[in-house]
Amino acid sequence: MAPALKTLGPGIILAAAAVGASHLVASTQAGALFGWQLAWLVVLVNILKYPFFRFGVSYTLSRNESLVSGYYRKHKLYLWGFTLFNLIAAVVNTAGVLLLTASLLQLFLPGLSLTLLCWIILFVCLIVLLGGQYRSLDLISKWIMVGLSLATIVAVAIAWQNHVPPPADFVPPSPWTLSALAFLVAMMGWMPVPIELSAINSLWLRSKQKLTTLTLRDGLFDFNLGYWATVILAVLFLALGALVQYGAPQPIAMAGVKFAEQFVAMYSATIGDWSAYFVGGIAFLCMFGTTLAVLDGYARTLRESYRIITKRRSSLRLWVIGQAVAGMLVILYFQSALGPMLSFAMTLAFLTTPFFAWLNYTLVRTQKMALGLHIWAWLGLLYLCGFTLVYLYWLVFA
Repeated sequence: MAPALKTLGPGIILAAAAVGASHLVASTQAGALFGWQLAWLVVLVNILKYPFFRFGVSYTLSRNESLVSGYYRKHKLYLWGFTLFNLIAAVVNTAGVLLLTASLLQLFLPGLSLTLLCWIILFVCLIVLLGGQYRSLDLISKWIMVGLSLATIVAVAIAWQNHVPPPADFVPPSPWTLSALAFLVAMMGWMPVPIELSAINSLWLRSKQKLTTLTLRDGLFDFNLGYWATVILAVLFLALGALVQYGAPQPIAMAGVKFAEQFVAMYSATIGDWSAYFVGGIAFLCMFGTTLAVLDGYARTLRESYRIITKRRSSLRLWVIGQAVAGMLVILYFQSALGPMLSFAMTLAFLTTPFFAWLNYTLVRTQKMALGLHIWAWLGLLYLCGFTLVYLYWLVFA
């Protein structure tokens, strides 16, 4: 078991990235808005996306090259499209997760402004990433996931024990309406993480290979542990929303920062003031891990894309700093527009999922693979394409 534990890393970092906005906000909002009605959909979308993230692991460890290189090998236009989408996602997502992390830290440091807290968090993240780079991210992500998982289980147990059912005259809203379609699409786009993180995970695998010998079996063990942990955590966060906020008279805030603040406040009002710090600590842990992973991961893919396209090498530290500065500029000058920008990024993530899922599949379909995995992939593609077409039809004709 010790060798397997030694090879853990990329899959755990992927899990740390996943439990940010998609779990803390989207999963919890799903429970707060619709109770348990969307629990099966949260599980289903994670299951149907699984093969395409797994393909990234098997391709990287079988071919000894990243998915980014695979996209270019297939055709340079695929890499150009991926890079453009990645550039947008890197800047918007960095600003979004940084602002949400700062708003949660403000619960503990109420005297400091959000902008100053953003600078402080960014400074700490840069110290971690620029100092130890992948090794530091690997170690910190493991501790965050262990602490986060245990704390979330405790929080759900407390919420279950103190749960107050909705009033008798409460009319449950239905998620199966056209008005809820945009929410469903955004939630599924980032559940468990945007599809481009399969390429980021591929680069984390390449970095892990520089530290230790990594077999395909080791890589899949690490990936499966991290991936299915995120599925369980997604259901637990949905449970928190369903147990604490569902049926409450106060309208549910939809903006990420406002929702996180509202959720912590409602937890405090329902269970006790002490719980605000406990739940706020869990939420901050979620977002800090995600902020680290986002800063490191997107910078890696942008640097790798630049290297392949231009045939020039560049420093990862410079890409991390550049991405951090770009995200901070969005917060400083476009903070009021960040909500719509994030919604756009989440929706774009869903709309591009079928394409990149298909691309990942084409890179490995000639490899030796169980028939069940091929069928699983095709079921996932049919589902993702079908839902995307429904959403596009709604956008055009609604």
